Amino acid sequence: MTVLLHKSLDKKEKIMIYYMDQDNKVTQRIIRVVGIDNKKVLAYCYYRKQVRSFKLDNILSCGEIKRSMGA
Repeated sequence: MTVLLHKSLDKKEKIMIYYMDQDNKVTQRIIRVVGIDNKKVLAYCYYRKQVRSFKLDNILSCGEIKRSMGA
């Protein structure tokens, strides 16, 4: 998982995460990582349209976003 987070940071790519919020609700977010430390990920959240902080322990999974091929 951390490999994908660092890839998003290095290449400025969007990724999708499943995140458990403070109310224990699982949410799906599309983010672009702007910073990482030992406990948190700082990322632009396309859902909230602002830079947000995500606890690493609360990121349940992450994955690449497939780009669709348009005509």
